[in-house]
Amino acid sequence: MKLLSWNVNGLRAICDKNALDWIIKENIDFIGFQEIKAHEDKFPKKIYEYPFKHMYSNSAKRAGYSGVMSLCNFDSEVKKCEFFDDEEGRVLEHRFKNIALFNIYFPNGQKDEERLSFKMKFYADFLVYLDKLLKDGFEIIICGDVNTAHKEIDLTHPKANANTSGFLPIERAWIDDLLKLGFIDTFREINGDIKEKYSWWSYRMKARERNVGWRIDYFFISKGLKDKLKNAFIRDDIFGSDHAPVGIEIDI
Repeated sequence: MKLLSWNVNGLRAICDKNALDWIIKENIDFIGFQEIKAHEDKFPKKIYEYPFKHMYSNSAKRAGYSGVMSLCNFDSEVKKCEFFDDEEGRVLEHRFKNIALFNIYFPNGQKDEERLSFKMKFYADFLVYLDKLLKDGFEIIICGDVNTAHKEIDLTHPKANANTSGFLPIERAWIDDLLKLGFIDTFREINGDIKEKYSWWSYRMKARERNVGWRIDYFFISKGLKDKLKNAFIRDDIFGSDHAPVGIEIDI
């Protein structure tokens, strides 16, 4: 299976730019979008033209904000958020076989202390839920915009951002805890300590052109899927958003 994830920073905008047309040419089984910023009645007609069997969405109550969407070519039982009061449309959970596949737009903590606390509670509640799923016998795939760079290698200016949300010790420690629970950062598993590979760039100061970025979009898998992982990649050749798509190939 080929699975992808992309923070599109606005579904209507990206469809207007024809920036999704590349998915027609690729044999994709699943793509999860984050930050779609639209309710179903405002989805662009073009999104229904792409060659996928199923489309699911979870939109924020607030118009023009957050939201996730999944396009997939396999059958699954789909849940919204089982672990958090999700008024912001952040989670889709797909269950098939013995697998729970999450498409998540994790909160950003940069606005203020209240939003950082919200982000950390989301992180903590999700970790508890994952532990329960593992104990119930599920293998797990997590994809999405995690809004945190894990290691210094994962952003261009780690020292300058040491006190910036997205690279705070408490945020990075959550990824440590996720890995301690047995999860694998698929990009590092396949690509090792390759440098200067990022998934997000600011729109300011020609950051993408200069490759001044952060790797904050991930695929994590539970350790029981490790031997099935064949590839993990960042599609930094794809434009249309301030994020690049990320993906994996996995035998499931």
